[in-house]
Amino acid sequence: MGAEAATGTDATKRPTRDNGVVGLGAAGAAVTAATVLTNGLAYLVPMLGARQLSAPDLGALATVLALGAIAAVPGFGLQIAVAAHRARWGPSGALRLALGTAAFTAGVTLAAAPVLAAALRLPIALTLLLAPTTFATVLAGCWLGELQGDQRFLRLSAAMIGLAAGRYGGLIVGLALGWGPVGSLILGTLAGFLVLPVLAWLAASTVGGPASGGRGTGTSVGDTRNRRLTGSQVMTASAATLAMLVISYADLILARQLLPATGSGGYAVGSVLTKGALWAPQVVTLLVLPRLAWGDRRARALALGLIVSSGVVLVVASAVLGELAFRLVGGADYLHLAGEAPLFAATGALYAVVFMLVNDRVATGARWPAAPLWVATASLVAAALLVAPRTVGGVLSCALVTAAVTAAVMTWLAFRPTRG
Repeated sequence: MGAEAATGTDATKRPTRDNGVVGLGAAGAAVTAATVLTNGLAYLVPMLGARQLSAPDLGALATVLALGAIAAVPGFGLQIAVAAHRARWGPSGALRLALGTAAFTAGVTLAAAPVLAAALRLPIALTLLLAPTTFATVLAGCWLGELQGDQRFLRLSAAMIGLAAGRYGGLIVGLALGWGPVGSLILGTLAGFLVLPVLAWLAASTVGGPASGGRGTGTSVGDTRNRRLTGSQVMTASAATLAMLVISYADLILARQLLPATGSGGYAVGSVLTKGALWAPQVVTLLVLPRLAWGDRRARALALGLIVSSGVVLVVASAVLGELAFRLVGGADYLHLAGEAPLFAATGALYAVVFMLVNDRVATGARWPAAPLWVATASLVAAALLVAPRTVGGVLSCALVTAAVTAAVMTWLAFRPTRG
């Protein structure tokens, strides 16, 4: 099926002007600033915790926050699904589905709390707090998706900042006040709930109603109302998000299992370059997703070009400044790995391409959009366990080859000729 047919719209029915949509330059700057601030607040939590908490308490809080990031995956899937659906069909009445998704995810997290507490030697109070925290984070994905799908990117950036202030601001204040892990997480959870009405207001409040920029106008109001977002669409997007998370961390986990302590530590330092090259161009994917939902091939090609260009720049920079990068991230003890810096960066850059193309397949309603990623993850694990030398270079080579092959497969799926 062609890209135009997949979206249910055609180019002649699309407006040539995006009403109420800010210029992409300003949008990109705003969303980039919001992303930088969000990441800055996220990094501030462990930095402050290292100064305020004992080592056991810091380890417990860091573990719970990592579990929270995993539990929040349905929230990212919900955002992608809502954004793509809203861009294609307009308002979808997704709030009830979002509440159900958030409640189900929180319920699973609550049921798992005693098991996680026992298996990971965590205070039960911390694992129980994961449930309300997860509920608020997942539910927020609904309003973020509405703003993204409507291309109201300045409001989206404000919502992202508000969500980050809620998720991390309460934690930061609690840690600064010396409330410990449990008290800080309680404050962070309360702040996360308090920001939800602000997100709802940002998504609903706009002059002249929701932006319609770019959506196909050939669908009648009655048809639009019947095209409601379904749970299967949210599950598909969530599974794709989970696959992206798993494959991006698989090599780091394998390094932890297969390498000696010094090698694992060195790989962890190098993986900072991987994550930097992976996440640096993600603002492009966020901005282009509504156009991907329309089946806009030109936008897809332009986005891919921008992401590839970003990757090339980062790989070259890491080749030139690899020693400086390792010195800043890990210190002098890891300078012997500076020659591997371009390989770490190249792995992240290739995964950035993969992630954009996975989002493209989710947005256009492709079946099993993340299947290549699960196959790639299994292949990476098999190669690392059975073939690769037990060295930093061995694990890294497996990760780089996996990323390159996966990027090639996803590119072929995106640009292969369609049958007439």
